[in-house]
Amino acid sequence: MRLLGHISEEKPGLQRLATSPAVYWIALLALCGAYLQGGITKALDFQAAVAEMAHFGLEPAQPFALAVIVLELGASFLILAGFYRWIGALALAGFTAMAAFLANAFWLADETDRLRLMNAFMEHFGLAGGFILVAWHDIKQGIARTRS
Repeated sequence: MRLLGHISEEKPGLQRLATSPAVYWIALLALCGAYLQGGITKALDFQAAVAEMAHFGLEPAQPFALAVIVLELGASFLILAGFYRWIGALALAGFTAMAAFLANAFWLADETDRLRLMNAFMEHFGLAGGFILVAWHDIKQGIARTRS
């Protein structure tokens, strides 16, 4: 119990570690990991990327493949670099939500695939929610900086 004296504002060790800039950046890297891997893989095998777009009915497939590569890598770069992070995060949130509807339409699937697609659908929405939180945090920080 502190009756007199200085009350420390310093965080305990685990809180200090969990809120460190390094942990925040590693969390952002983990969140962007699938998009970095996807963008690099598509760029290295562009014909497979084109085939993937065609498989999902996105025509003309080549411009869609190029746009997805640019989006996945570009938005991830914005997030990791902290340069207009909120724009990159909202772009990947929107992309992820659209991809969930396009690639994981569990409500159209037969009994065999329904559970697998439903799980993938919900995982995509979890990722989209994570990106929305990143955007929210970045925008909120920007507002706090302009008020101080």
